[in-house]
Amino acid sequence: MERPAVFARDTYMKRRRDLISHLDGGIVLLPGNRESPINYADNCYAFRQDSTFLYYVGLSQPDLFAVIDVDAGTATIFGDELTMDMIVWTGPLPTIAERAELAGVTETRPRVAIRDVVQEARSAGRTVHFLPPYRADTANLIGDLLGTGAAAAEDASLPLIRAVVAQRSHKSEEEIVEIEKAVAVSVRMHEAAMRMAAPGVTESRIAAEVERVANASGGRLAFPIIATINGQTLHNHRHVNTLADGRLFLLDSGAETAMGYAADLTSTCSVSRSGFNERQKAVWEILLRSCDAAVSALAPGVNFRDVHFSAARVIFEGMKDLGLMKGDTDDALAAGAHALVFPHGLGHMMGLDVHDMESLGEDHVGYAGEPRSSQFGLKSLRLARPLEPGFVITVEPGIYFIPQLIDDWRSRGHCADFIAFDALERWKDFGGVRNEEDYLVTESGARRLGPRKPQTEEEIAAARAG
Repeated sequence: MERPAVFARDTYMKRRRDLISHLDGGIVLLPGNRESPINYADNCYAFRQDSTFLYYVGLSQPDLFAVIDVDAGTATIFGDELTMDMIVWTGPLPTIAERAELAGVTETRPRVAIRDVVQEARSAGRTVHFLPPYRADTANLIGDLLGTGAAAAEDASLPLIRAVVAQRSHKSEEEIVEIEKAVAVSVRMHEAAMRMAAPGVTESRIAAEVERVANASGGRLAFPIIATINGQTLHNHRHVNTLADGRLFLLDSGAETAMGYAADLTSTCSVSRSGFNERQKAVWEILLRSCDAAVSALAPGVNFRDVHFSAARVIFEGMKDLGLMKGDTDDALAAGAHALVFPHGLGHMMGLDVHDMESLGEDHVGYAGEPRSSQFGLKSLRLARPLEPGFVITVEPGIYFIPQLIDDWRSRGHCADFIAFDALERWKDFGGVRNEEDYLVTESGARRLGPRKPQTEEEIAAARAG
């Protein structure tokens, strides 16, 4: 019989106790996800459990619902047992009680009983805590239980959001083990792509092999694959092109383990087997230097916004060396001139979600109440708070030549004191490069998680030969 992939039961019991200690009474609703049909009820997308449900309960089964009673210090799992008609199709599976025992929960009830529990709590004037719903079916369910219509993000419990963010931001040793498993698989995914990247090969063939490696590990993809010769488009999920000599190939992809923990890596290589041409090599070396600068800056107490600017500084100085940007570096960074070629944030938190806890509100997770910039580029920085030991973060600077963005800035004279627009005209066909690895903030600095992904010219060549 199937045994769910979970940590030891004490892990979930401790997590729930810690959560209770940060709340002042009431009940906590933790809805698990339901199946999501593609085009009819029995043809569904691959099931993925809600990450917060996984964190506190650990069970990856559809149609479960957990309630934590803060005052009583107890938890109940609601779910329905398989009927014989279901067993014919699924085979025997653990009962709800057997699954609940793995999470240290002794109380189980049929799913229909959730309504009574919520109504009893509300009748007694108790607070009903829930997190921002990100799926329509969950929003409708919570709204129905509360009699309010579909629940919205602004209706969610701020104390619960803050408590969950505080807990999930700091990864335990057993979580780090899972994340490093995901990174190791992801490195193999990127090495497979590097071996395949050659003139005449389609993006779709490479994407298929990358997904095969993820699935063969017993896990899955952590997010849809970006596999593209158009690296200047940041989130290009369409795999419709054929690789050609002289182009660059960018892969942004990561694996997720069977327990739901993610990795997120990006690599760029030349389609040509002879390696980067002169222009590509110059830009790639600038990018690697920006990675080194950012990683060197990682440490407890350092605001990740400053780490972002350490990478941006190297990129701007590198563009000056190529004759593409000009002027005082500090003034240029303050004006956001670097965002013409580096228009996104340096990285983000990672864990049970590849953008960890983004459904709880990026400002709660990455800004901790600090004001967010509205400046182009900087406003896309997902993490801008002091780093703490136990944070798992990505470091992913990029350099992109986006023709439409260059034309827009030139037409408006935006940051004209810092940008050599005439020289940039000759770079509009370049595309883009990005490099990304995953790091754990430690007591004294940071360490890369998992094995090193090939990224120097020599390492990429070795991987392709391998």
